Amino acid sequence: MVQLADIQAASERIRPLAKRTPVMTSRLLDEIAGCQCFFKCENLQTTGSFKIRGAANFLLSIPAADLPRGVVAFSSGNHAQAVARSAAVVGTRATIVMPTDAPAAKVAATRAYGAEIVTYDRFTEDREAIGRHIAAETGATLVPPFDHEWIIAGQGTAALELMEQVPDLDAVVACVGGGGLLSGTATAVRGLRPEVRVYGAEPELANDMFLSVRKGERVEIPPPETIADGLRPTKPGALTFPIVQRLVDDILLISEIEIRQSQLLVMSRLKVVVEPSGAVSAAAGLFRKLPAGVSRLGMIFSGGNT
Repeated sequence: MVQLADIQAASERIRPLAKRTPVMTSRLLDEIAGCQCFFKCENLQTTGSFKIRGAANFLLSIPAADLPRGVVAFSSGNHAQAVARSAAVVGTRATIVMPTDAPAAKVAATRAYGAEIVTYDRFTEDREAIGRHIAAETGATLVPPFDHEWIIAGQGTAALELMEQVPDLDAVVACVGGGGLLSGTATAVRGLRPEVRVYGAEPELANDMFLSVRKGERVEIPPPETIADGLRPTKPGALTFPIVQRLVDDILLISEIEIRQSQLLVMSRLKVVVEPSGAVSAAAGLFRKLPAGVSRLGMIFSGGNT
């Protein structure tokens, strides 16, 4: 199980690659949400999302003897860019398995970082099986998008920073796809201040974590059609799910309209660009999804690659 100490060690390890991102506020957004809102801007992060944190921690933890054989990852975009950038920095090659319907901007950015891209059909093919096959053939190290201790610890560094920047929060919200960011966030927040509540925000159309928490076991759903392309895993991680079960207060569901409206509100009022996945956590606050009693709310903008 990932501990606070692992996240603190990751924070030091990833300094050469990951920025310390700012926290933004808006009086008008506070009025809409009915509480003070503090937005952790991972949309301004290296490669445009929090994913660089986990990817950097992973690649900087790989034994030096294994690096010449390269790395392989599967991702719709943000993890792809993060692994490609981290691989370039540590001096190894990256192969990224991406769906044919991945956002063009994310595909172009991944290729620009020097990665080789292998495409697949998300509705008929298994990206993990493709990635594992490439790793077995080439000897490359597989870098999973969320379900690994190094990834979880790296993703938790965003919440670690947020708690340092705004130490007196009542609750923190992170979006959830496979659960890497949410499980890392919960570990960091609970490790520092056990009384602070932690919530996951998930699209209604990609509600595998919500269903899994309600059922008490991992539930798999068909490939979802949500606009939040970064939150489309069909099943929670084997490592992330128990952490979410143990440390997260609840999973809050966000509609497609709420995602779009939150994206527009953030762009118009904070003057920053967030991708749909990044707007999901903001929607939890802006549409008052949290229980009463939260007066100071931290929300993580997961990315800005839209």
